[in-house]
Amino acid sequence: MNNVQTSTDDERLLERVSQRDRAAFAELYDRYAGVLYSTVLRVLNHPDEAADVLQEVFVQIWDKAPTYDPALGKPFSWALTLARHKAIDRLRALRRRYNFIEEITQEMSGTSLGESGERLDEVFSHEQVRLIRRAVASLPLEQRQAIEMAFLGGLTQHEVAAALNQPLGTIKARIRRGMLKLRDSLKELL
Repeated sequence: MNNVQTSTDDERLLERVSQRDRAAFAELYDRYAGVLYSTVLRVLNHPDEAADVLQEVFVQIWDKAPTYDPALGKPFSWALTLARHKAIDRLRALRRRYNFIEEITQEMSGTSLGESGERLDEVFSHEQVRLIRRAVASLPLEQRQAIEMAFLGGLTQHEVAAALNQPLGTIKARIRRGMLKLRDSLKELL
Protein backbone atom coordinates (compact mmCIF):
# COMPACT_ATOMS: atom_id res chain seq x y z
CA MET A 1 0.00 0.00 0.00
CA ASN A 2 1.45 3.37 -0.87
CA ASN A 3 1.97 6.21 1.58
CA VAL A 4 -0.89 8.41 0.26
CA GLN A 5 -3.43 5.62 0.55
CA THR A 6 -2.18 4.73 4.06
CA SER A 7 -2.52 8.35 5.11
CA THR A 8 -6.06 8.50 3.71
CA ASP A 9 -6.95 5.27 5.51
CA ASP A 10 -5.51 6.69 8.72
CA GLU A 11 -7.54 9.87 8.28
CA ARG A 12 -10.70 7.79 7.90
CA LEU A 13 -9.78 5.75 10.97
CA LEU A 14 -9.16 8.90 12.98
CA GLU A 15 -12.48 10.32 11.80
CA ARG A 16 -14.21 7.16 13.03
CA VAL A 17 -12.30 7.40 16.33
CA SER A 18 -13.58 10.97 16.71
CA GLN A 19 -17.08 9.47 16.47
CA ARG A 20 -16.14 7.04 19.30
CA ASP A 21 -15.79 3.95 17.08
CA ARG A 22 -13.93 1.45 19.27
CA ALA A 23 -13.09 -0.88 16.38
CA ALA A 24 -11.40 2.00 14.52
CA PHE A 25 -9.52 2.91 17.69
CA ALA A 26 -8.30 -0.68 18.07
CA GLU A 27 -7.13 -0.71 14.45
CA LEU A 28 -5.36 2.63 14.88
CA TYR A 29 -3.72 1.27 18.03
CA ASP A 30 -2.51 -1.81 16.16
CA ARG A 31 -1.01 0.38 13.44
CA TYR A 32 0.74 2.92 15.65
CA ALA A 33 1.48 1.33 19.03
CA GLY A 34 4.78 -0.32 18.09
CA VAL A 35 6.35 2.74 16.52
CA LEU A 36 5.03 5.11 19.18
CA TYR A 37 6.26 2.84 21.97
CA SER A 38 9.76 2.64 20.50
CA THR A 39 9.84 6.42 20.10
CA VAL A 40 8.79 6.96 23.71
CA LEU A 41 11.23 4.30 24.90
CA ARG A 42 14.10 6.09 23.13
CA VAL A 43 13.25 9.27 25.04
CA LEU A 44 12.70 7.67 28.46
CA ASN A 45 14.95 4.62 28.30
CA HIS A 46 12.66 2.86 30.78
CA PRO A 47 10.18 0.21 29.51
CA ASP A 48 7.60 0.62 32.29
CA GLU A 49 7.54 4.41 32.00
CA ALA A 50 7.31 4.10 28.21
CA ALA A 51 4.33 1.74 28.50
CA ASP A 52 2.58 4.21 30.85
CA VAL A 53 3.23 7.09 28.47
CA LEU A 54 2.00 5.07 25.50
CA GLN A 55 -1.27 4.44 27.34
CA GLU A 56 -1.59 8.17 28.06
CA VAL A 57 -0.92 8.96 24.40
CA PHE A 58 -3.74 6.70 23.24
CA VAL A 59 -6.11 8.17 25.80
CA GLN A 60 -5.16 11.57 24.42
CA ILE A 61 -5.73 10.36 20.84
CA TRP A 62 -9.16 9.09 21.87
CA ASP A 63 -10.00 12.41 23.55
CA LYS A 64 -8.50 14.72 20.93
CA ALA A 65 -9.44 12.87 17.73
CA PRO A 66 -12.27 15.36 17.05
CA THR A 67 -9.72 18.21 17.04
CA TYR A 68 -7.42 16.60 14.47
CA ASP A 69 -7.03 18.80 11.38
CA PRO A 70 -5.80 16.96 8.24
CA ALA A 71 -4.56 20.28 6.82
CA LEU A 72 -1.92 20.41 9.55
CA GLY A 73 -0.35 17.03 8.82
CA LYS A 74 -0.84 13.30 8.52
CA PRO A 75 -2.48 11.34 11.36
CA PHE A 76 0.73 9.45 12.05
CA SER A 77 2.72 12.69 12.37
CA TRP A 78 0.06 14.06 14.72
CA ALA A 79 0.17 10.92 16.89
CA LEU A 80 3.97 10.90 16.86
CA THR A 81 4.03 14.53 18.01
CA LEU A 82 1.62 13.71 20.84
CA ALA A 83 3.84 10.79 21.88
CA ARG A 84 7.05 12.83 21.81
CA HIS A 85 5.49 15.62 23.85
CA LYS A 86 4.13 13.18 26.44
CA ALA A 87 7.50 11.41 26.67
CA ILE A 88 9.35 14.70 27.14
CA ASP A 89 6.84 15.80 29.77
CA ARG A 90 7.36 12.52 31.63
CA LEU A 91 11.14 12.87 31.36
CA ARG A 92 10.95 16.36 32.86
CA ALA A 93 8.72 15.09 35.68
CA LEU A 94 11.15 12.25 36.41
CA ARG A 95 14.06 14.68 36.49
CA ARG A 96 12.20 16.97 38.90
CA ARG A 97 11.40 13.97 41.09
CA TYR A 98 15.01 12.80 41.18
CA ASN A 99 16.30 16.35 41.75
CA PHE A 100 13.94 16.58 44.72
CA ILE A 101 15.36 13.35 46.13
CA GLU A 102 18.90 14.60 45.58
CA GLU A 103 18.11 17.84 47.43
CA ILE A 104 16.64 15.93 50.36
CA THR A 105 19.65 13.62 50.44
CA GLN A 106 22.00 16.58 50.53
CA GLU A 107 19.96 18.23 53.27
CA MET A 108 19.97 14.98 55.21
CA SER A 109 23.75 14.82 55.10
CA GLY A 110 24.03 18.18 56.86
CA THR A 111 20.97 18.61 59.02
CA SER A 112 19.46 15.22 59.74
CA LEU A 113 17.15 15.33 62.71
CA GLY A 114 16.32 12.67 65.25
CA GLU A 115 12.82 11.95 66.55
CA SER A 116 12.81 14.81 69.08
CA GLY A 117 14.24 17.38 66.68
CA GLU A 118 17.92 17.10 67.61
CA ARG A 119 20.48 16.86 64.87
CA LEU A 120 21.65 13.29 64.32
CA ASP A 121 25.20 14.30 65.13
CA GLU A 122 23.98 15.54 68.54
CA VAL A 123 22.31 12.20 69.31
CA PHE A 124 24.79 9.75 67.73
CA SER A 125 28.53 9.69 67.47
CA HIS A 126 30.18 10.79 64.23
CA GLU A 127 30.83 7.14 63.35
CA GLN A 128 27.20 6.14 64.00
CA VAL A 129 25.91 9.00 61.81
CA ARG A 130 28.25 7.87 59.04
CA LEU A 131 26.94 4.28 59.34
CA ILE A 132 23.31 5.45 59.27
CA ARG A 133 23.92 7.54 56.16
CA ARG A 134 25.73 4.66 54.48
CA ALA A 135 22.84 2.29 55.32
CA VAL A 136 20.27 4.72 53.88
CA ALA A 137 22.39 5.28 50.77
CA SER A 138 22.67 1.51 50.23
CA LEU A 139 18.91 1.08 49.90
CA PRO A 140 17.49 0.58 46.41
CA LEU A 141 16.58 3.97 44.90
CA GLU A 142 12.83 3.37 45.01
CA GLN A 143 12.89 2.45 48.72
CA ARG A 144 15.29 5.24 49.65
CA GLN A 145 13.23 7.74 47.68
CA ALA A 146 9.97 6.81 49.44
CA ILE A 147 11.60 6.79 52.89
CA GLU A 148 13.32 10.14 52.38
CA MET A 149 10.15 11.78 51.10
CA ALA A 150 8.13 10.42 54.03
CA PHE A 151 10.56 10.85 56.89
CA LEU A 152 12.74 13.73 55.77
CA GLY A 153 10.31 15.49 53.46
CA GLY A 154 7.46 15.21 55.96
CA LEU A 155 5.04 13.82 53.38
CA THR A 156 2.32 11.32 54.20
CA GLN A 157 2.32 8.01 52.37
CA HIS A 158 -0.64 9.28 50.30
CA GLU A 159 1.35 12.39 49.32
CA VAL A 160 4.40 10.29 48.45
CA ALA A 161 2.22 8.04 46.27
CA ALA A 162 0.76 11.07 44.49
CA ALA A 163 4.16 12.74 44.03
CA LEU A 164 5.69 9.58 42.57
CA ASN A 165 2.56 8.66 40.61
CA GLN A 166 2.56 5.20 42.20
CA PRO A 167 -0.18 3.19 43.94
CA LEU A 168 -0.39 3.71 47.70
CA GLY A 169 0.19 -0.01 48.35
CA THR A 170 3.43 0.12 46.36
CA ILE A 171 4.69 3.08 48.41
CA LYS A 172 3.74 1.39 51.70
CA ALA A 173 5.57 -1.78 50.64
CA ARG A 174 8.67 0.17 49.58
CA ILE A 175 8.81 2.03 52.89
CA ARG A 176 8.27 -1.13 54.90
CA ARG A 177 10.90 -3.14 52.98
CA GLY A 178 13.35 -0.25 53.20
CA MET A 179 12.82 0.19 56.94
CA LEU A 180 13.29 -3.54 57.50
CA LYS A 181 16.56 -3.45 55.54
CA LEU A 182 17.71 -0.45 57.54
CA ARG A 183 16.83 -2.17 60.82
CA ASP A 184 18.72 -5.30 59.84
CA SER A 185 21.81 -3.49 58.61
CA LEU A 186 21.93 -1.05 61.52
CA LYS A 187 21.20 -3.69 64.19
CA GLU A 188 24.59 -5.22 63.53
CA LEU A 189 26.44 -1.93 63.17
CA LEU A 190 24.99 0.00 66.10
